[in-house]
Amino acid sequence: MKAMAWKTMDVHEQRVRFVIEATQKRSSLGALCAAYEISRPTGYLWLQRYREQGVEGIAERSRKPHHSPRRTACDVERQVIELRLRYPDWGARKLQVLLARGGVQIPRNTIHRILRRHDLIGTQERGTAAVQRFERSQPNELWQMDFKGPKGWPQPMGPLSVLDDHSRYLIALAATGGTHAQPVQQQLEEAFQRCGVPDAMLMDHGTPWWSTHAQFGRTQLSLWLMRQGIRLYWSGVRHPQTQGKVERFHGSLQRAWERRGVPQQNRQAWLDAYRWEHNHVRPHEALGMRTPATLWKPSVHRYDPHPPRWEYPTGAWVLKVDCQGKLDIQGKKWRINRSLAGEWVQVVRVEHRMMVFYCTTLIRELDPGIQRSKIIERWTPRPSSSPPNVKDV
Repeated sequence: MKAMAWKTMDVHEQRVRFVIEATQKRSSLGALCAAYEISRPTGYLWLQRYREQGVEGIAERSRKPHHSPRRTACDVERQVIELRLRYPDWGARKLQVLLARGGVQIPRNTIHRILRRHDLIGTQERGTAAVQRFERSQPNELWQMDFKGPKGWPQPMGPLSVLDDHSRYLIALAATGGTHAQPVQQQLEEAFQRCGVPDAMLMDHGTPWWSTHAQFGRTQLSLWLMRQGIRLYWSGVRHPQTQGKVERFHGSLQRAWERRGVPQQNRQAWLDAYRWEHNHVRPHEALGMRTPATLWKPSVHRYDPHPPRWEYPTGAWVLKVDCQGKLDIQGKKWRINRSLAGEWVQVVRVEHRMMVFYCTTLIRELDPGIQRSKIIERWTPRPSSSPPNVKDV
């Protein structure tokens, strides 16, 4: 996988990579801080936090609020009302773009006031705050995946959604009926064949990609994704904002089926039509009112249903997981993951700790000082596409 520009990374990801590079001392700390555009005290602080707490110590989130606006018209009013009735879940911004496509130029505030005057707007639309958005710089660098909750949906679980982080292009929207692994894998295989394979995927701690009953959380589905060379990131527990883009999409989807209604039959056809509308018709505020389809393109990484054994970089410290799911390092057995029995993993030493990667995903952090093997459940990256040579212990 190609290396990613550090400026497009999540804050936590930047810090993990900074710590790994700083501890290898290939360049001075001052030069490294300059490259990451941080002060030396900040660099020392990140290193200190890592030394004290490991990967968890350098995880921080940063959020900022923003705001929204409000204005009046006549024959255009009829067109505004007709569009609102056709797309009852769309607000003034999106209606403004559609009107402009038809040659009608009208301020967004005017549209908003028309909707209020005709009682076509709910109280929840009268002014909402938006968090600061972080996004990948190119399509397919990261896909977000989650299930929509069942509220208002005529099945035990809402649809499976897969969304491109950069373009907001909706890769998949499928009524799987539940969270069983097989139909989810079938949907992902179809998506990979049609769209290619992403560099990374972000999901929550839910089934079928995470299980509290599976040893160390990983499931066969998540391991299957890793073998495709996809870096897997998990959002913070009870922090849905980590997956903000797919969560916001689910809010739009919820409003759509509440106001338009969902057919009891041919539910997938309804979802397919909505997916096409989302990608090709609906203007997106975070995209400068462009549509996702204008920014997305298929991934250059093609899907291989039978991938060969993962090749780690030349000189990497690679070990084989034994039949009990453990690694033997300097005579000590470390529990890794029983489902990885017989698989090869890469070990990267970071001062007195060791990070363990399966394919491109960081799965564990070993701390010989306190004899602790810690599972990595947060959104964490691989150190680089070509990690440095590591000496055997």
